[in-house]
Amino acid sequence: MNDELITEKNGWVTHFMESLEQMTEGIEHLATNCRPLLNGERFLTDKELSARLKVSRRTLQDYRTEGRLPYIQLGGKILYRESDIEKILEKGYREAFRLEERSTI
Repeated sequence: MNDELITEKNGWVTHFMESLEQMTEGIEHLATNCRPLLNGERFLTDKELSARLKVSRRTLQDYRTEGRLPYIQLGGKILYRESDIEKILEKGYREAFRLEERSTI
């Protein structure tokens, strides 16, 4: 029988504690960033959408006013369907093209 004393300096214990810390961080990330679907649909807030599109929240307000973005208003809260935003981005997609080299005469 092995009567070795296991302490926090033991390699196995250190590895176990590091793994436990990584799992805890992963669970915290999931808890803060993942929300359940509502009828199979995800909704984004102004803050989330502005961060994803890299535009200001004021720009989003202008887009709503101009009718560029569909949105849902619940009281003072504005929500955007993720699928609507994806459709708008796809619609605005432009294929890259290359201008032919012009020769100077």
